[in-house]
Amino acid sequence: MRHSILLLLAFALVCITSCSVDAPQPMSVVPSQRQIEWHEIEQYAFVHFTINTFTDREWGYGDELPELFNPTDFDADALVEIVKTANLKGLILTAKHHDGFCLWPTKYTEHSIKNSPYKGGSGDIVGEVAEACRRHGIKFGIYLSPWDRNHAGYGGDEYLDYYRNQVRELLTNYGPLFEMWFDGANGGDGYYGGAYETRWVESGYLYYDWPQVIDIIRELSPDTIVWSSSQPEARWCGNEKGIIDEYCWAMATPEDMYPEGRDCMPVLIHGQEDGSCWAPAEADVSIRPGWFYHDYEKPKTPEELFQIYLTSVGHGGTLLLNLAPDRRGRIPEEDVASLMAWREMVDNAFKYDLAAKATYTAYSSRGRGFGVEGMRGDDSDYWATKDGVTTGDVYLRWDTAISARYIVIEEYIALGQRVREYAVDVKRDNTWQQVAYGSTIGYKRIIPLEEEIVTSEIRVRFIDSRGPLTIDRIAVY
Repeated sequence: MRHSILLLLAFALVCITSCSVDAPQPMSVVPSQRQIEWHEIEQYAFVHFTINTFTDREWGYGDELPELFNPTDFDADALVEIVKTANLKGLILTAKHHDGFCLWPTKYTEHSIKNSPYKGGSGDIVGEVAEACRRHGIKFGIYLSPWDRNHAGYGGDEYLDYYRNQVRELLTNYGPLFEMWFDGANGGDGYYGGAYETRWVESGYLYYDWPQVIDIIRELSPDTIVWSSSQPEARWCGNEKGIIDEYCWAMATPEDMYPEGRDCMPVLIHGQEDGSCWAPAEADVSIRPGWFYHDYEKPKTPEELFQIYLTSVGHGGTLLLNLAPDRRGRIPEEDVASLMAWREMVDNAFKYDLAAKATYTAYSSRGRGFGVEGMRGDDSDYWATKDGVTTGDVYLRWDTAISARYIVIEEYIALGQRVREYAVDVKRDNTWQQVAYGSTIGYKRIIPLEEEIVTSEIRVRFIDSRGPLTIDRIAVY
């Protein structure tokens, strides 16, 4: 008897081993772990607050007196609580904008908060916000403008030493950071230590020598995402409207994103299916027309912010939503009201996944461990097809009819982005009707239907893919 049981156990072990299936091979370009975690943040805040807030400018000239910076009621915890309540998972602060004024008491220039009236010269906005973020569980990031209209040495080697010293100073004192943001504004007219002249630099890549800057970041904050104009781990989406294009790959080749003398906008907007690195799109947009506070401007409506959410996070990227403190140092009440109403709209629209009660079916599967149940939302499971199978249909069926307004599809991006073309059908009167059609998916695709549709069957057709399908989730709201 014992011998028979051992034989049966051995046979079962052989069956399990022989029936096990290997995972699909990753595509040639895949995200790093820090990039996967960045995708999962989805939405986070930009905060533009500096001396421009008090001069009513968007771009300061560099000759502003530090004495002008004097918020009367700044409260870092109150700021971060607004960010957290709006479910923005991170905050990127403008530590230094183009005017060169520094919101921390840097030891490398006098053009900083230490010479302002704020807290009698002992204030540190960067430090206060960094600590508040950590207290409230919000990720902290920094914007540090490469261009500096105040520094006398801008355009030469002296400024490069200054800039790298400040990168090191910020990371040492306030890191680790989840993202560092370096924009592409490089040169023009400015104060430049009293020269009052126009200075242009050669290619930003060549002048700033970004690899040296990135080496400092990797040394002091290895998990930081670098948003830059030459070696990005996240790229600009090509506009400041909060719109990531519907056709958008997360891959791109750095040399094609910021080339000299060539139009790079198509690459920024669409990415590249054959790009050499993972550089997904980030949508930066302000809640007001400007990036800094101006009392004559009004915030976007909750409905406008909701549409931005659909065209940013819903198009496979992330949303970087700017908030602009006023001269008190507070987010204006009308901005907060719009922000919170937007948050409520998002929460209500995506509160209940109707697919949780659906039966999933697919007539193509890789095998054990890669079935359709892997699309129910567990990040460690996903549906996959066999090698060489780049198409497939997934059916969702309900016992009673449901009302659908949004379809959400997510690829398992740890193995790369694959889908080139898809369609969504619903069954009406025993007939399949196409209600949506698109191209790329990536981390997340939110598909708004033109109207609320009542049905008991939905079919998602994956029409073309770069490799075997790896679908992490299909949800219905």
